[in-house]
Amino acid sequence: MSLSEKEQKLQIEAVGKTPIRSYNQTDFVKNRVAVEVQFGKYSFIAYDLFVKHMAFFVGNSIDVGVEILPMKSMQTEMSSGPGYYEGALYDLARQGRGVPAVPLVLIGIEA
Repeated sequence: MSLSEKEQKLQIEAVGKTPIRSYNQTDFVKNRVAVEVQFGKYSFIAYDLFVKHMAFFVGNSIDVGVEILPMKSMQTEMSSGPGYYEGALYDLARQGRGVPAVPLVLIGIEA
């Protein structure tokens, strides 16, 4: 994780494997804070919280991740499928202390 893209590619090729190019992006990063605005499907919230923010944290690009979500009152006014703040907060709490291992701030937007 700490190697540059070029160094990772060289090491993978050195053992006879073919590297697969991929990347993570986030909506906004400033002063080591990553911000994701997620009004999409509920599954993308989990991906943001447990994969995206974690990748930037482990890669030492951020110190904290911020996830902005609709609250249930706003979600009921939206098309089917979006997740919502209260559900994401409950999912995080159920994981227990220290999971995910990246500092997070959840912000709920009300209609």
